[in-house]
Amino acid sequence: MPRMLDVSEDVRAEIGDQEADRLLAGDNAPGSYDCTSCRTPGDTEQERTSTVLFVGDETAVLAFAHASCIPSQVVKVAESELQGAVRSITGEQTAAAQTGSPLPDTVPGQAVLGVTSGLILINGDLHPALVVEPTAPIARPGTTGEAGDEFLPLLIEQGFVPVHQLEQLPPQLPGWSVLFAMGRLHAVLQPGTAGGAAVAWWQAHQPLQVTDGWRTAANKSHRVLVFAAPVGSIGQQPREDLLRDALEKAAASGRLVAAAMPLAGTS
Repeated sequence: MPRMLDVSEDVRAEIGDQEADRLLAGDNAPGSYDCTSCRTPGDTEQERTSTVLFVGDETAVLAFAHASCIPSQVVKVAESELQGAVRSITGEQTAAAQTGSPLPDTVPGQAVLGVTSGLILINGDLHPALVVEPTAPIARPGTTGEAGDEFLPLLIEQGFVPVHQLEQLPPQLPGWSVLFAMGRLHAVLQPGTAGGAAVAWWQAHQPLQVTDGWRTAANKSHRVLVFAAPVGSIGQQPREDLLRDALEKAAASGRLVAAAMPLAGTS
């Protein structure tokens, strides 16, 4: 039976016309599936479904998602990242709580971006949020010696806005996005140079598991609030109320910036 599948031109180019046609005809497509984004059941015979192809250096994985969650697309990730996604599909445990990636070319001693997920209450509504804090001061690329911490100025130059109190939503940052797929957080993407494909500003060593509440809120709004603060401003807070308190203190002291980013805005 034909399936209600969306196969983008990028996906078709990767898998070939013959395989794409077989999928659309229902030969190789599942009837039911777990959405690769929200992890709730879907049915290719009853609802519009996106084909999502995860491509690494040596491995490719075809997954399915509600078209209302994410569009059909090719998601290019590092091979190690794709292996982590494969493990998440097969049910192996991945890292929860916090994870991070090195900041190349910015910090002597390889600073790491720590990322925490949580729900933040703003104007009576809960919003999915990520809080980013490096493990060391960030120097401006090309500088040496005691140049001070340039983490916030660098982000402001990229379009993040200073936050003085948590009472309104930050504006959306053009070209940036949060890659959330297979029910887990994979990366924060920034625009590529010279109009090229988006690149990872932060990428999880292993896909980061989030709470059911965070995932539900993210799939409802299709937007994530990303807060960032210099080293020592937030810390590893075990509860969301403590995380909010730390954010409010950082904001009051002028040590917090933020931006809103869409989900799965990758090429």
